[in-house]
Amino acid sequence: MVEPQAGIFVEGSASHFFLEYQLIEGLSDAQLRATLASAIALPLSADVNNVWAFGADCWQRLTPDAVPHGLKSFTAIGEGHLVAPATQQSILVWLHGDNHSANFDAAMELSAALAAVATLNLEKIGFVYKDFRDLSGFIDGTENPKGRGQQVVALIPEGEAGAGGSYVMSQQWVHNLASFHALSQREQEDVIGRTKPDSIELDDARMPENSHVSRSDVKINGEAQKLYRRSVPYGGVLEHGLYFLAFSCDMQRFDHILASMFGVSGDGVHDHLTDFSTPVSGSYWFAPSAAELSVLASL
Repeated sequence: MVEPQAGIFVEGSASHFFLEYQLIEGLSDAQLRATLASAIALPLSADVNNVWAFGADCWQRLTPDAVPHGLKSFTAIGEGHLVAPATQQSILVWLHGDNHSANFDAAMELSAALAAVATLNLEKIGFVYKDFRDLSGFIDGTENPKGRGQQVVALIPEGEAGAGGSYVMSQQWVHNLASFHALSQREQEDVIGRTKPDSIELDDARMPENSHVSRSDVKINGEAQKLYRRSVPYGGVLEHGLYFLAFSCDMQRFDHILASMFGVSGDGVHDHLTDFSTPVSGSYWFAPSAAELSVLASL
């Protein structure tokens, strides 16, 4: 089996840096490859898990003969006032671990190494909230696959272009906690579709059709559109929310789930959670296998 980037599957990290870069215009492909090779090869602290991913346009320039099927840029989805915006960037670096100082040093070092070819356009610093809960107070990622199932859901299978790599979606969501917390606990649970203390899914008789569970639990031709979610909260008093990060073996799964959440899947129903949290960014990425990333580092 082609080995994935190990950092994708390391769970429980207390500190996270999400860094999204946009390529500077006018770069030669040779300059881009040389700079990326140096940055990827940097000897970061052993305390830091690092994951690299690339937008479709960037990956096409780096490996034009090895672009995974279906890799594309994020496009806005929704209509009217309810839209998931597209803010596609070129390079995503996710640093995480329990040593926040080491993560900070790595973020500074990598950003300096990339400065000649890319501008840091989005930076979010994430953290674990209580017992792995979203800032809403609900446990996050309850339905994530376990064990071997994580790789089955997250990784492009053997025999396909990009095998051992993963399609990735990132979104920054800004929460309106005052509005959400003004609801009673039962009303909050109806928005999410789970009980708040212990994350038990509501039974069919109670589950609203516009709950987050109802709109994100999508099946296409009987196949569940499962993702491996690695989202964490970010922010402080003035702004706070969730940096949504998910990995998939199939790019279309993201499209299906977003269409359901944003009311354009055919039934006109949108995810009630979007009345309390707003996406302000959206990018699709490809996280290559460890071997493909190693090739980039040796160019």
